[in-house]
Amino acid sequence: MASIFTKIINRELPGRFVYEDDDVVAFLTIEPMTQGHTLVVPRAEIDQWQGVESGAFNRVMSVSQLIGKAVCKAFHAERAGLIIAGLEVPHLHVHVFPTRSLGDFGFANVDRNPSPESLDAAQAQIKGALEQLT
Repeated sequence: MASIFTKIINRELPGRFVYEDDDVVAFLTIEPMTQGHTLVVPRAEIDQWQGVESGAFNRVMSVSQLIGKAVCKAFHAERAGLIIAGLEVPHLHVHVFPTRSLGDFGFANVDRNPSPESLDAAQAQIKGALEQLT
């Protein structure tokens, strides 16, 4: 059975994409820790990060680094947080988000009901930052 991320990647479910290539996509999470919280996901359904082939893992991390630069630029943050939790969805994904303190690192603090407008604005800001970076 396809993961929820595969359904988003295949456009069977909506997603606010900020990046995609042949191997990796990045889209906003619907429950952000901070505005701009993005998930970097390989197109291939890989359950655990430690089971992924090193080339594919390096590609995911390379895109995560690019997204990290973009969220810092877009949201005027000095740092980007990165988490590989792997518990919510059985499909490898990296959480990348602008951060200003360790308090930003916490799934208990997510916004469970962000406005569509705030998500749309975050998507536009990240895409704009990516255009400037690439």
